[in-house]
Parts: sequence; structure tokens; C-alpha cells
Amino acid sequence: MQAVSRSILRSACRSTRPSLAVLRQNHTEANPRQAESSSGPRTTHFGFKTVPEESKESLVKNVFNSVASSYDVMNDAMSMGVHRLWKDDFVSSLKPGRKGPMKCIDLAGGTGDVALRILDHARENYADRETTVDVVDINAEMLKEGYKRFKKTMYHNTPQIAFIESNAQALEQFPSDTYDLYTIAFGIRNCTSIPDVLKEAYRVLKPGGTFACLEFSKVNNPLLNMLYDQYSFSVIPIMGTILAGDRESYQYLVESIRRFPSQPDFAKMIQDAGFATGGNFEGKGGAWRDLWGGIACIHTGVKV
Repeated sequence: MQAVSRSILRSACRSTRPSLAVLRQNHTEANPRQAESSSGPRTTHFGFKTVPEESKESLVKNVFNSVASSYDVMNDAMSMGVHRLWKDDFVSSLKPGRKGPMKCIDLAGGTGDVALRILDHARENYADRETTVDVVDINAEMLKEGYKRFKKTMYHNTPQIAFIESNAQALEQFPSDTYDLYTIAFGIRNCTSIPDVLKEAYRVLKPGGTFACLEFSKVNNPLLNMLYDQYSFSVIPIMGTILAGDRESYQYLVESIRRFPSQPDFAKMIQDAGFATGGNFEGKGGAWRDLWGGIACIHTGVKV
């Protein structure tokens, strides 16, 4: 695993190099940081646990190493397939290719499902075969799954797709003002410092570029929230045990959702990073759009 963890998986090499090329590994992704005290070690949360900041990287990496091969199956089981509809809605709302070919970067996108939707949408709706997506993930095992998915598509071994292992908080190998579209779906809550992720997103986007995040969020309807909690904490960990042989990883995933900031708080973080969001409210022209009563949410911002 350590040998693999230092590689860049490239399906669609932009040169004549093989599809698997070596790249320096960067560090990790996980949730907002907290200071234990002014003199004590910095801490953050790993699900409902409080852990030292420096520990979270390996803890999150272990979770996704464990679930990588069953990740898509578990997503289908946990959401009864609804995550596919959310991702379809997410990508369709961004209309990739509508204004011509785009250079896109998809963070925490290891399995490649969002990237594939972006390329398909551009091709099917706008006859665009030049839009590109760099899929970036901290986890080599997740990137392997995405690479395998793209080997079955028309985009394999074309310049339209690349899989790169890197840290969303420190995208040093990516130049500033490079991308037209930055997407991150169900990944930012696993990052140690969300502000650092947003800062890097702002840096790598071109002026006028779009930041778009799909993430689990807060359910505002009390009855729906009660049902959602019962399902999440009772059913999902059992599914993890049955389908993936891993209860603890799925318990963490449920807990990490509950620790993620509310819609207004996350919108404020996006604004603080420099993005224009159209206001701090839900609705057309606003900072976010709830899906299924807030179980998931789409946040967007524009680099100004």
C-alpha cells in the first residue's frame, strides 16, 4: 500500500507516459480544526471523538482504505440509490460545457463518478469532447477504484481525465488561476481544515471560476430529522457490517455528517474564503440549495 500511496494514477495521460505514473504524495483531508487550549495541542473531531489534528489524516485514510472497494455499493445501499440522483442534479446544475470546453478539478473524487458525469454531460448536451477533469484524492485505494471505472469508458487513455493523489488542503503542484470549475462531493467534511480547503480552491480557480460542493447537511424538519437519525445510527452501521464487514468506518461516516457545519455556517466559510455566493440564504441566487429537506445540500461560489 505504501508503494501505491506515492503514485499518481493517470487514465488519459497527457503525454505518451503509461497510465500509472509516480508523483510525490501530499498529505491529507479531514474536518474543521479546534484548539484544545492556547497552550495545549491542537485538536479536531473524528466523528464524535476529539483527536489531535496530526492523527486525523491517518484515521481518515484508514477509513477509506477499508471501504474503497465497497464504496459505491454501500452508497447505493445507504441512500437506496438516491446519491446518484443528487450527483446527477449537482452536475446538471453546473452545465459543464455550455460555454465551451472547461478545465475542471474534482476533489475527493477518487471513484470518478462525478468526473464521469461532468464529461458525459458536456459531450451529450454540448458535443464537447475537449472538457477535462483532474480527479484528485488523498487516498490511493479510492483512486484505484476510479481508474478501474474509467478503463471501461471512452475517456480512458485520452487527455480528458487524470487521477492524481494529493491533499485538498495543499495543492502545491497545481498552479494558481488554472481551473474553470472546482467540484467536491461528499468529501469536504472529512478535511482537517475546511478553511484551508476553501483557500486552495479559491487559489487554483481562474477569476470567474465556480466552486461547487455537494455535501450532507442539516435537516430542518423535526420529524424528518428524527427519522433520518434513527435510520443513520441504527441501520447504516449494520449495513456496513453486512455488506463491507466494517461497522466502525460507517459509524464514523454517519458521525462526520452530524459534525459538519450548518448551511448558513458553511456558506459563511465560503464567503470568508473570498467567493461571491449571491447572499447567505437558500434559494435562487443564494448561497445554497437543499436536497431532500437538507439531507444533502449544494453550495456554490464564484471567484471574484
